[in-house]
Amino acid sequence: MNQAVAVGLMMIFIGLLRIHVGGAPTIIVGGSAAIGFFCWRATNLRRAIDPLKTTIVFLLTTAALHVHMYEEHDCLFGPAMSRLFEIAFPDARFLQIFVFILPAIYYLTAIGLLLRIPLAGFIAWFIFIGPGIAEFTHFIFPLIPPALEPHNPAAISAVVNGVRIVGMENHHVAVTGTYYFPGLYTAIIPMIPGIYAVYWLFKSRNTASA
Repeated sequence: MNQAVAVGLMMIFIGLLRIHVGGAPTIIVGGSAAIGFFCWRATNLRRAIDPLKTTIVFLLTTAALHVHMYEEHDCLFGPAMSRLFEIAFPDARFLQIFVFILPAIYYLTAIGLLLRIPLAGFIAWFIFIGPGIAEFTHFIFPLIPPALEPHNPAAISAVVNGVRIVGMENHHVAVTGTYYFPGLYTAIIPMIPGIYAVYWLFKSRNTASA
């Protein structure tokens, strides 16, 4: 039952991302959710692993993620992604989804982990794999030529999929000479507790509490 609910939630979330954000982020986030699902099955689906410590590591990861998202917002991650992949991802949508809606789910997940609710373990795994480990993609983005005006070093504004996006910077290192993409400097911060959580949960899976 828990697995069916997790798969259903995953499909809904991926579908909403595909509609409201675009293909590339959906692949990254959806792939992270799928990997997290199988890691959850292999570790703490049937028995919780030290609920208090799991919750602490989860909250550390989400706190680090918030620090990282501040840089993303301040440097216009959404518009940069819009230019890179020709998707409609204005900064306002980034704030709505990743800064306001998802954190409410994180808080409920922390409560669920403490209460040993299995589904909370799935959401925690999604965070450990996605906003945790998958942040390494920030180091790849500067190497990719943007889909919109790749040779123009100036910021542009354009209508993408019916949404007007302003402040779309070109962060292609071959054009700017600077190896940077919004969020790159702080990407490592959520990766540290995320990678530790993966290591610890797999190491502890045979000592899960009943």
